[in-house]
Amino acid sequence: MTESTTTEHDLTAAQLRAIARNATPPQRGDFETIRSQLGRPPRGLVAIGARCACGRPAVTITAPRLPDGSPFPTLFYMTLPYLVKAMSRLEAAGAMVGMNNDLASDLELAAAHAHAHREYIARRTILGDVPEIANVSAGGMPDRVKCLHALAAFALSVGQGVCVMGDRALESIGWDPGVCHCGEVDAA
Repeated sequence: MTESTTTEHDLTAAQLRAIARNATPPQRGDFETIRSQLGRPPRGLVAIGARCACGRPAVTITAPRLPDGSPFPTLFYMTLPYLVKAMSRLEAAGAMVGMNNDLASDLELAAAHAHAHREYIARRTILGDVPEIANVSAGGMPDRVKCLHALAAFALSVGQGVCVMGDRALESIGWDPGVCHCGEVDAA
């Protein structure tokens, strides 16, 4: 598979912005960078959801149906090794327990998390209707926190305030979008 064959979606600039405020079309070299980041070729690549300060991909936007026909609910997929490792460390430290406790005790937070779930699905639907995943989002939404990678990827792509739990995860690691993190894999 080559860069030019990674996506079947021809999106207008308005559609891309509707999916994610920080989205950009794949650029020359993105496919190989993502392949290196993941250790495999990206599947169903539609666009880049967010980039590191240096311009390398940090999050991909993935088609809701992969080229092999499989449904794929994860619209925003984290690729930047620093972020992947930092989110894994947060998960291993039990951050999700506290987040789930907060969701259970704070009705406003729970409503915001449920709203993020609906936003996620609406944004993914721009790329097509896949009945098998019609009401499935990612990261445990709408009622729990299950995967910080998915929530942080969503938050990075759409901007602060849409996915509150993803925002919290990024805040927990001290994420600074103005700093290149590509050389910090072991420091995460």
